Amino acid sequence: MADFTYVVTWSGIVYVAFVVDVFSRAIVGWSAATSKRAKLVLDALDMALWRRDRAGTPAGPGLVHHSDAGSQYTSFAFTAHLLEAGIDASIGTVGDALDNALMESQIGLYKTELIKPRKPWHGLADVELATAEWVDWFNNQRLHTATGDIPPHEHETNYYAQPAAGVNA
Repeated sequence: MADFTYVVTWSGIVYVAFVVDVFSRAIVGWSAATSKRAKLVLDALDMALWRRDRAGTPAGPGLVHHSDAGSQYTSFAFTAHLLEAGIDASIGTVGDALDNALMESQIGLYKTELIKPRKPWHGLADVELATAEWVDWFNNQRLHTATGDIPPHEHETNYYAQPAAGVNA
């Protein structure tokens, strides 16, 4: 699933996009920029694909990318990128936040655990650095009830350690 949010800084608005693996709740990709053009969400998707390739668990057939119906996710560039990567697109209905509730919750955690407590923010660079640190903590240390009260990385490690993992996933 994917979505993005904004952070108010002294030098203007910073947009932060996330891609989350629904199975493990891991943040597999993210991007920050001062513009909310399609490149913001493309960069987050590219990070997610790179992370999966690097971990030896590349995106395979049947992968679905779900987002809201924002113009960034319905752009020609983004759609072409999904097709090129062999990823099926799923886009929510306009005005319905329920089908993207997992991402709304994820962004709520980001804002509650990082953005609000540490404001004021100076600009893009400090939002990027803090987001990188938070994502690392979130994936490797934060416990999640949806994954049996273990961090996302541990949940994925346990899954891929099983014999024939991913065959019937």
